[in-house]
Amino acid sequence: MAIRSEHAFTGLYRQQYDDLLRFVRRRAHPDAVDDIVAETFLAAWRRRAELPHEVRPWLFRTARHLMLNASRGDHRQDALAVKIGTQGETTLEWSADDRIDVQSAWRALPAVDQEILALGIWEDLPQAEAAAVIGCSRAAYAMRLTRAKRHLADLLEAPTTATLFPVTR
Repeated sequence: MAIRSEHAFTGLYRQQYDDLLRFVRRRAHPDAVDDIVAETFLAAWRRRAELPHEVRPWLFRTARHLMLNASRGDHRQDALAVKIGTQGETTLEWSADDRIDVQSAWRALPAVDQEILALGIWEDLPQAEAAAVIGCSRAAYAMRLTRAKRHLADLLEAPTTATLFPVTR
């Protein structure tokens, strides 16, 4: 998907900006979000002649790499953590008698599992695109996703992952 004009790049920017912004907001410190999004689009502009046809996973992967680079010297865990909604208690109603603290379980997950789950569930990326963001094959991503779901289910003491997660694409 070679971008040959400023007009075409502006169209790409308008089409992808909101999704990229949400992706970065869930992962980066609020003070860094605008810079990461801007740097991602700057990288896209510089590589406009060689952008892949499916540009969304490329943008997410580029933003992810920028976040990783920014966090290497600091707290890598904090830069990769996916934030859940608000700072207050977030619970999932499992049944009338059984409340599960999703936020605590989420924080107990390794950053890698959080990232795998977030790409498939919150970003709603198909497995092939999520794999491209992570930099692995679709099969490897599917295996990691299954493991991450099991890990979260274990933390939640869920009877099965099928009740927590729909069938993935």
